[in-house]
Amino acid sequence: MIRIGTRKSALAIWQANQVKDKLDKLGATTSLVPVESEGDQNLTDPLYKMGIQGIFTKTLDSALLNQKIDIAVHSLKDVPTEMAKGIQISAVLARDAHQDVIVYHSKKEKNKIIGTGSLRRKAQWLRKYPEYTVENLRGNIQKRLEKLEQSSWTGAIFSQAGIERLGLSSINYEPLDWMISAPAQGVVGIASLNSNSEIQPYLRKINCEQTELCVKVERAFLNILEGGCTAPIGAYSKIKNNTLVFKGGLFSLDGKEAITVNDRIPLNQHKEFGEKAAIKILKQGGVSLLKKIKSKV
Repeated sequence: MIRIGTRKSALAIWQANQVKDKLDKLGATTSLVPVESEGDQNLTDPLYKMGIQGIFTKTLDSALLNQKIDIAVHSLKDVPTEMAKGIQISAVLARDAHQDVIVYHSKKEKNKIIGTGSLRRKAQWLRKYPEYTVENLRGNIQKRLEKLEQSSWTGAIFSQAGIERLGLSSINYEPLDWMISAPAQGVVGIASLNSNSEIQPYLRKINCEQTELCVKVERAFLNILEGGCTAPIGAYSKIKNNTLVFKGGLFSLDGKEAITVNDRIPLNQHKEFGEKAAIKILKQGGVSLLKKIKSKV
């Protein structure tokens, strides 16, 4: 029996069921074990004010370490780049849509206010639309959509993958193709204990190698820049014609400053590329910008 740990939100359960279905097809016996995370319980404070990384993963980490579950299914963008000791990302599913989208208020409000709990989304929105006000918005997708409808905001920013996974594609939204997404956005990651050798063959069979390569580059970039939920950092990579196409950025909290990198390299040179791209950012003023950010959050 493979016990699959998951958060309790509808999106998390959907993701866990995707993993369950793939493992079931391999002949495994599986069951879901829902666990509530700290990030799900506190819906008032912005993520950066909660002062810790991994607020969506800590309870699942604990369940893994205490052997109450065998694997944990995550939105990989929520997983810290420094994993808890003894835990690893053992597999990723093929990436769904990586973009951010704006969901508009049904009454087409024009108050120039949008909602998001993400520093990255806020910074990039304000960079493009400095006349807007950005309000904090937390909770699962359904709760955020409800809050949007109860507000007088123009709209709110969501991940396209989350909207599509819950079958909400009929709502009025627009892709934000200009916005650099969060590292590993749109990717389902599966964590397990390093020591659990029995489960690894199953997980490697459902792993998407191309997605794995891309998210390793993005998470390496994030790791060097000390990101997580506390700095506006975006990174996205894709493989096209044996080439790795990468874009990444570090933004000031108000969006007025941005240091970005756009690069293409032969795929066989991908090792340590994420780290090198981050070092470029640091050398172009990223060190002082990160200090400014840390003094304000």
